Amino acid sequence: MATKDLVLELLKRKTDAYISGAEIAQRLMISRTAVWKAVSQLKDEGYSIDSVTNRGYRLSSCSDVLDSENLYRYLQPGIQATVLPVTDSTNTQLKALAERGAVEGTAVIAGEQTAGRGRMGRSFYSPSGSGIYMSILLRPKMSASRALSMTACAAVAVAETVEEISGKRAGIKWVNDVVVEGKKVCGILTEASMDCESGGLNYAIVGIGINLCPPENDFPEDIRSVAGGVFDQYGLVADLRSRVAAGVLNRFMAYYSRLEENTFYQGYVSRSIVNGQNIKLLRAGQEDEYGYVEEIAEDYALVVRMPDGTLRRVSSGEVSIRPAEDNAWKTK
Repeated sequence: MATKDLVLELLKRKTDAYISGAEIAQRLMISRTAVWKAVSQLKDEGYSIDSVTNRGYRLSSCSDVLDSENLYRYLQPGIQATVLPVTDSTNTQLKALAERGAVEGTAVIAGEQTAGRGRMGRSFYSPSGSGIYMSILLRPKMSASRALSMTACAAVAVAETVEEISGKRAGIKWVNDVVVEGKKVCGILTEASMDCESGGLNYAIVGIGINLCPPENDFPEDIRSVAGGVFDQYGLVADLRSRVAAGVLNRFMAYYSRLEENTFYQGYVSRSIVNGQNIKLLRAGQEDEYGYVEEIAEDYALVVRMPDGTLRRVSSGEVSIRPAEDNAWKTK
């Protein structure tokens, strides 16, 4: 292990107090000059290290370097992750790896996307320094009709990670958004390659974009009213992006390994913000319709009561929650 990595390990063990250069040198059996050079290298890599004369060094709580080495400190074995500072789209990068035979569980993670994609052909705002963007490769033995469960699995993994790290309650807006304090903090896009002969999947890619805090110049005006961050400002949690990325991947792959058991269903339903709500159904190429969500089925389709009293299963499209007191939307 390089000297700078040994110094970093010591600093991480003692984030609540300063550790002198002399103590670091003695414990690592290196010179004071080597300590100074190692700290300088760490600062160049983006680590925020406080230096105070006669007190020493302390790793600031705002340190958050996104790289493979930092990520693997938190990642469970068996997940192969590539970390990029910036890319066009993690889904696009992972699709190329999938076509070349990458194994299930391969992930691509980036700190910025220049061409991030959302559902229904929309772009996904993915600036540097405020979020984490990742894609996971899966090779499930299932039909495309059951792919909704993988998106739901990802939503629960994100919600649980957000709650653990932030202490805030996370909700899920069917089927692919995670919300905190009424604002969308995460979007999920699942894309698949079909096997035309069997009707199954060659592979699926689950893309996840999480806003950890508002960007420096705020969100673009067209999404400002609905988008938010998990935290109000950056730098409140050390290694935030690595911890969030690893937390989501660890939870997702654990749930996915038992996908048939649907162990995340209750976690999804308990966080749903559309269950028992009047909604507007939004589907490409179709007129908008209105209904009341009676329940979320075990395959994550919505069971919707329509204005004429009939029940309909909805497995695609998007929904908009409408105020219950608005008689124009009220169906129950």
